[in-house]
Amino acid sequence: MNTQVTIAGVTLKNPVMTGSGTFGSGMEYGEFVDLNRLGAVVTKGVANVPWPGNPTPRVAEVYGGMLNAIGLQNPGIEVFCERDIPFLKQYDTKIIVNVCGKSVEDYLEVVDRLAHEDVAMLEINVSCPNVKEGAIAFGQKADALYNITSEIKKHAKQPIIMKLSPNVTDITEMAKAAEAAGADALSLINTLTGMKIDIHRRKFALANKTGGMSGPAIKPVAVRMVYQASHAVKIPVIGMGGIATAEDAIEFILAGATAVSVGAMNFVNPYTTVEVVEGIERYMQQYGVENLTDLIGAVE
Repeated sequence: MNTQVTIAGVTLKNPVMTGSGTFGSGMEYGEFVDLNRLGAVVTKGVANVPWPGNPTPRVAEVYGGMLNAIGLQNPGIEVFCERDIPFLKQYDTKIIVNVCGKSVEDYLEVVDRLAHEDVAMLEINVSCPNVKEGAIAFGQKADALYNITSEIKKHAKQPIIMKLSPNVTDITEMAKAAEAAGADALSLINTLTGMKIDIHRRKFALANKTGGMSGPAIKPVAVRMVYQASHAVKIPVIGMGGIATAEDAIEFILAGATAVSVGAMNFVNPYTTVEVVEGIERYMQQYGVENLTDLIGAVE
């Protein structure tokens, strides 16, 4: 039974990875999860300089998920290279670094700094607010997405995965723009924009007013978008959005995802990633699937 998948020339032992921002760099989860069991660890977003993030409160529970407006708080690329990469290199798993920024130049600084680091791929978070465009995300306009993808591609030494925002009219337009600009793979979906109001205090639950919704409630939207994107492009797609079980992960794979990421459920059950890996293996045995790649896009 072969659970390996290959994305942009990088072979993962299985298709399960962590959703950026839900797993740190694995340090917090090391006592619960055998990181050697995972196909890859996707790190929290890393910027060129430390980001303080948004004011609190910045997390709220909602039906079937959570809202977060963390604001991509992170210690910056230098601390990340000195502390997080050496930690992850102890394990037999691929390292994928999530990169964020407020301008194209910010992204390029991080990409250049990572050029000679031992990481497998870069996941580019284009849901960051583009300060020069009046804070609209890079991933919400096809031309902005094309421009940032092509610029990063000129600099990156590793394959790049463009992480697409679902907060757009047509996900296939965005997928095609990233592919045309040279993206090696896509990951989707990032969070859906949501809001929660405390009716007793008559105040917003988040200081930021809006936040990104994740968790099981968004899964049907995510499966639909992964299906559409994977059929619109020829590059691999990594599916995410509400994966709680192996069954959820398999749904994404059948829809066309080459690999999957587990995000919000890491907060609910730290063992989720490994449980998904084991559940996929059981499913393959149950249905006599020899190669996991036979399941990719196999929905009829």
